[in-house]
Amino acid sequence: MKKFYLWCLLLPLQALAQNLKVANLQCEYKANAQGVDVPAPKLSWQLQSSGYNVTQTSYQVLVADNADALEKNTGNVWDSKKVASSASIQVLYRGKPLQSAKTYYWKVKVWDNQQHTSGWSKPAQWQMGLLTKADWKGAQWIAYDQLPDSSRITPLIHLRGPKKLGEANDVLPLLRKTFTINKPVKKATLYICGLGHFELSINGTKTGDHFLDPGWTDYDDQALYVPFVVTSQLKQGGNAIGVMLGNGFYFIPRDKRYRKLTGAYGHPKMICRLVTEYADGTTESVVSDQSWKTTAGPITYTSIYGGEDYDANKEQPGWDKPGFNDAGWKKVITVTGSPRLDAQIAEPLKVFQQFNPKSVKSLGAGVTGQYIKSKDTTVKQQVMNNRVLYDFGQNLSGIVQITVKGKKGDTVRIYPAELLATEGTINQKGSGNPHYYDYVLKGSGEETWQPRFTYYGFRYAQVENAVAKDEANPHNLPVVTAIKSLHTRNAAPEVGRFACSNELFNKTFTLIDWAIRSNMASVFTDCPHREKLGWLEEAHLVGSSIRYTYDIANLSRKCIDDMRYSQTPEGLVPEIAPEFTNFGGMFRDSPEWGSNAIILPWYVYQWYGDKKVLTDGYPVMLKYLDYLAGMAKDHILTQGLGDWYDLGPNSPGLSQHTTKGVTATAIYHYDLQIMSQIARLLGKPADAVKFDKLAVEVKKSFNHTFFNVQTRQYATGSQTSNAMAVYCGLVEPQYKDAVIANLIKDIRNRNNSLTAGDIGFRYLLRVLDDAGRSDVIFEMNNRDDVPGYGYQLAKGATALTESWQALAGVSNNHLMLGHIAEWFYSALAGIRPGGGVAFKYIEIRPEPVGDVTSAQASHESPYGTISTKWEKKNGAFVMEVEVPVNTGAAVYLPVSQTAKITMNGKSVKAQSYNKGKAMVKIGSGKYSFTAK
Repeated sequence: MKKFYLWCLLLPLQALAQNLKVANLQCEYKANAQGVDVPAPKLSWQLQSSGYNVTQTSYQVLVADNADALEKNTGNVWDSKKVASSASIQVLYRGKPLQSAKTYYWKVKVWDNQQHTSGWSKPAQWQMGLLTKADWKGAQWIAYDQLPDSSRITPLIHLRGPKKLGEANDVLPLLRKTFTINKPVKKATLYICGLGHFELSINGTKTGDHFLDPGWTDYDDQALYVPFVVTSQLKQGGNAIGVMLGNGFYFIPRDKRYRKLTGAYGHPKMICRLVTEYADGTTESVVSDQSWKTTAGPITYTSIYGGEDYDANKEQPGWDKPGFNDAGWKKVITVTGSPRLDAQIAEPLKVFQQFNPKSVKSLGAGVTGQYIKSKDTTVKQQVMNNRVLYDFGQNLSGIVQITVKGKKGDTVRIYPAELLATEGTINQKGSGNPHYYDYVLKGSGEETWQPRFTYYGFRYAQVENAVAKDEANPHNLPVVTAIKSLHTRNAAPEVGRFACSNELFNKTFTLIDWAIRSNMASVFTDCPHREKLGWLEEAHLVGSSIRYTYDIANLSRKCIDDMRYSQTPEGLVPEIAPEFTNFGGMFRDSPEWGSNAIILPWYVYQWYGDKKVLTDGYPVMLKYLDYLAGMAKDHILTQGLGDWYDLGPNSPGLSQHTTKGVTATAIYHYDLQIMSQIARLLGKPADAVKFDKLAVEVKKSFNHTFFNVQTRQYATGSQTSNAMAVYCGLVEPQYKDAVIANLIKDIRNRNNSLTAGDIGFRYLLRVLDDAGRSDVIFEMNNRDDVPGYGYQLAKGATALTESWQALAGVSNNHLMLGHIAEWFYSALAGIRPGGGVAFKYIEIRPEPVGDVTSAQASHESPYGTISTKWEKKNGAFVMEVEVPVNTGAAVYLPVSQTAKITMNGKSVKAQSYNKGKAMVKIGSGKYSFTAK
């Protein structure tokens, strides 16, 4: 803090703090949070002021158990009193014990460094979850039927499993319960978990706008429940709850359709508790138990991998309303479920953008789906009377919504796909084939349908046994009157924007953004179709690129929980979490993947200031480091995948350029450096000393094994080898410049093209940027003639692909190579974390390289909006900067040492000049700089 106040003293106080306000109150990262299931929630708020250099000096928090008390400024649950502190994020609740399902109301007042006091903030609230098993009030897991224990398959089997398993499908049930309300309702909340997924409705109306609730977990250990405030859906008199269940990863049907995994935790099941608080102060519960009724629903097949089928003739209108005749339904059975229920902390999936077709093409009669030439000449593909191809123009994660008109019993089939085959039909070769949807019409005019419990990655939809609107219809087939592509993703808030004068970079940013959007589900997936698994290396390597644009604090915390549940007794953190299947060997044990258990919590702390993720994750980290130490030979780790999908002469996969052991051991050393800092932060100095000593030994062994003193190269001298050695702190100081020079020389010798892959490319970018060589990054990526981002765009990609070459045989919607988005924000636009955490101190340091003449970006940090906008104009460098209240920044202007600098129209002097940049320190406010 002393440094920050010195910064402020260096500038004239241009304006006193005016209109000091407190806004954007959050509890556990959410406004008006629900399902809070920690005894001491973390509270955060933002300050707003039109002044400059404003910092918080004190705060007061009031928490009450009723809105009236809070309105009277009474914190009957917690009154922090006036606390002398600048803390405005991650402030721990320290009041009375919090009660399950109860709503708490809170507000904040602050004091600043310019003798101003804010008014009380607008009131906010949070609602507690169900903290103990007893809080479920006797709710039971209920189901239509039960999978025999002998038919359970866990862990899931990779691919299709032995033929003796045979085919298997399950009943996708509807569940219903009626109840009566006879007095005024104050608030009603329904806590529910349905496995694999559920859709909830009350009195005939769907509750909320979520998709694929709840998030995926290892169901043998844990399942997630979702709270919904349903007050407005209840009515006086009779009411009805309806629940539709789907499979997800909980049960994967076995048939001829595609599946990456084979397995079954059980048949669909549900548990819930409705808590109704009445105006007279009483509370009543409706829970899942044997009084519920069930029947088979209209969804006849659903698979997270294979698609979904729906028979509209099996619909039962009014099934989720009171007064429905359910005499033909049967009583539910009670079953066992996951042993632990936790609130879903990650944002839910939702439908976002909707796309209409860019083009429509009739393919005529032909084989269903993608034509595949079979070696068996007796095998013939089913022939469809007509096929229509719709191009939505954007590859994305999502579902197809179709409106169709036809005869009762007609079946329309829909194939989504990323690419087209040479024959002009859909191509699912690299995305999981076949995946499709069958819809059976009820024949009652226009019918609109979309899948509920599966999704896919696609740009195209091939609709079969139907004709397009206004198309000739000699076979009297169903007519598609409307069709849409609905993009689904995790609802992590969008918190960043970027644009610059280089159109290729803008298109690259969009390319990466679509891959990020498409692979934020309830885990960070590799792809939205073929696997849908939480491969862990992406979360830390592409994490910063994601965090600039999306607030992924909660999704990251969910990922950290998944790793904790997936860690083996030996300490191994596998490459995927949840670990639905044991891939074994190099596809299970790669330190570059497993180290996410150490790196991601550290990054979450650095980005959001959340120390609790370090405290909670510390045992997992210790256990994993012990595992790595046990696997190391002379402190060198050689297991795993290495620099996956680097760019070499062969088809991508295992590393082609980097010696086995370089990336794994470098990450091991990086882990130890991080653990030393975490240990000191948590007050464990003895642990820190232990990590420091081990890091010295690892570094010594790494350099002995891989470093060539004569050539100043690591191992093969690959881009990944040299970059990771530098970034992970393994290069001795006297050799660092030479190693970086060799790294640049390799790039130049390859005509400024890249070879680094999934693991190495992020470190390549960071090392070059840290060395002030963003010019090299520009020259590598401002092109479309060699494999890379521009090359993918030139080949027609609309989302980042799995391979640098945009190969058709692998995924064409993959986020793992999206590292350059971090550089767009941090270097081109210049928004970088400075000292401290959570952007408390900011570094504004743009790198105007190549032909880039302007750039702008914004990022909503925990403290508020950080923004930059610069351009080269009439021989001057002009930049606008916004710095949030309660933070400070160092602004680095890329100008000559003799340049004259003005700030908000007044002349200022740089506090220092180094490496071609003049530095000016500022506090909060909006600034306009001109340097000429």
